[in-house]
Amino acid sequence: MCIAHGTVGSQHIIVIMNPRVPLLYYWYTRIHKKRSVQRRFWVHPLLDHGPQREERFEKFYMNLREDEQEFYNYFHLSMASFDNLLSRLENSTLPRINTIMRMCISTKMKLAICLRYLATGCSMKELHFTFKVGTSTISGIITDVCSALWDVLHDDFLPSPTKTKWEEIAKGFDQKANFPHCIGAIGGKHIRSKKPELSGSSNVKNKDYYSIVLLAVVDSDYKFVYVDIGSYGTNCDSYNLKNTGLWEKLNDESLPIPDPTPLTESGKSIPFVLVGDEAFALHNNLLRPFGGTHLDERKKKFNCRLSQVRRYVEWAFGIMAAKWRILQRPVDTSITSTIEIVKACIVLHNFACERDGLRFDDSSEATSAMDNLENEPNPRAGAQANNIRSAFADYFMSPEGSVPTQ
Repeated sequence: MCIAHGTVGSQHIIVIMNPRVPLLYYWYTRIHKKRSVQRRFWVHPLLDHGPQREERFEKFYMNLREDEQEFYNYFHLSMASFDNLLSRLENSTLPRINTIMRMCISTKMKLAICLRYLATGCSMKELHFTFKVGTSTISGIITDVCSALWDVLHDDFLPSPTKTKWEEIAKGFDQKANFPHCIGAIGGKHIRSKKPELSGSSNVKNKDYYSIVLLAVVDSDYKFVYVDIGSYGTNCDSYNLKNTGLWEKLNDESLPIPDPTPLTESGKSIPFVLVGDEAFALHNNLLRPFGGTHLDERKKKFNCRLSQVRRYVEWAFGIMAAKWRILQRPVDTSITSTIEIVKACIVLHNFACERDGLRFDDSSEATSAMDNLENEPNPRAGAQANNIRSAFADYFMSPEGSVPTQ
């Protein structure tokens, strides 16, 4: 109950009212005041209007195209690759139509804004002053372009691997890393993000920062073969893997990987495997290092050979983060937009590797910007999985499998 005192003329009045009434009145006046605020400008004077904005951007864009290296430094893509992306996006749902109210932003300018954001990791406010476009508009452009990039690229540059593709990956690791029967290096990284609404501590990594998880399988050319994005940052790699379609297909044997074959002419048939670190649990199709500190020579050599393959996924993360530097800082968007940004970086990484080659600076610094996931406690694996790992360890000690550098 709430009692209010007041005076009308010479009379003192006491009013008894429901305690919710003052609170409702407060919120009513607050909302009404908020709605009554008038915008000062339809378009801020600092921003260019449609024709002037496009002319200004076109002049800047043409100046960039006069120097191939400067163009690459600005967008982290060659001119030929930029043109290829633009032609793909022109045939997507991204282009808009001019209206009598305003001119739409061209697809070329949208692509330039998005690539500059991904390549430098700069703030949207900085892009606002560079391109003379509103901050909220830039935020929408980045999400829309990233979504469109995934739609137009993932079928060509991140397709679902076939049995032939898995065989090619295994051949690549056998030739480059001296590790037979390997169909990919698997690993995970934290992508730092701002706190999601109503998320509690689900996305907190060690109570340090909020993040989502990028889980990926990489081939011997540092290109991504499979990705899973968006798991909670509190989970370890093994838990995230067990909640993916890849793990489900491995368990029900529906993944089109090659049939088991012997490592040597007289040996037993051994399945093809993924290679991971201590964050993953041992499985018939997934190898992890031997645990412990007092290891014999056989186990040490196995761990050494395994680490040579694991480095491919770490290098792939480092190359991607060095090129698309938005991954080196917390992504200041919603979780939905962050996932679209990471997906775009994945397909752009494969796209750039195939078209422009591995043009990157030292990636060691970039790798540290994306934290590893927590290790899985060394569980008791099945006898068959342990036998498969032992078969690889024996092979690496044999004359057929040993290499001079081990």
